Amino acid sequence: MEDRQAFEAMVYVLRTGLQWNALPRELGASSTVHDRFQEWEQKGFFTALWQAGLEEYDELAGIEWEWQSVDGAMTKAPFGHATTGANPTDRGKQGTKRSLLTDGAGIPLALVVEGAHRHDVKLLVATVDGIVIARPEPTDEQPQHLCLDAAYDADWVRDEVHLRGYQDHIRRRGAEKTEQTRTPGYRARRWVVERTHSWLNRSRRLLVRWEKKTENYLAFLQLACAQLIFSKILVFG
Repeated sequence: MEDRQAFEAMVYVLRTGLQWNALPRELGASSTVHDRFQEWEQKGFFTALWQAGLEEYDELAGIEWEWQSVDGAMTKAPFGHATTGANPTDRGKQGTKRSLLTDGAGIPLALVVEGAHRHDVKLLVATVDGIVIARPEPTDEQPQHLCLDAAYDADWVRDEVHLRGYQDHIRRRGAEKTEQTRTPGYRARRWVVERTHSWLNRSRRLLVRWEKKTENYLAFLQLACAQLIFSKILVFG
């Protein structure tokens, strides 16, 4: 099978959420596509695709490093093994949490997967340190701000954020909306990461984690991030 055909089949599975063995025959043999998917995951293809998209996007539009945001989202994981846990918002059923870092426009920069029982704050350091491309050094002329909700409100969080050169902005949910109504020209910053979580969920394969292997689930997430970025590149191209 040609690589292009295999890739198109993978994107089809990502977007529709169907099972591998339900892949339409005209797109290729499901076993062949699945084997190629795992081969590419082991070689780091999906991470490299995400990185390539970010680099091209940075050249065309420019990554908005000045304002970055982090937040977590939980999904069901009925068959997941590693990096799953009891979801406190779903009657203790198995779930997975993904912690996402975006730039000021909602472009995904880093992603970490853990069990749904892990608190968002426990994933912050790994998320911020997991940016898949080189992060420019913040300066007085070009500072970098990190926007977080009230779940991250802790002194040690501020220490870790400052240690990495960020200025912290920790606010409760709804605070930005209130300030936006009171301050003319105010631009909400933190909600963009929630919007990106919503964008990723348009890929139905991510609504529920069916992958038993964390590596395969993470590969689908990386593919979704890359697809999102390249869709933005088409606008500027």
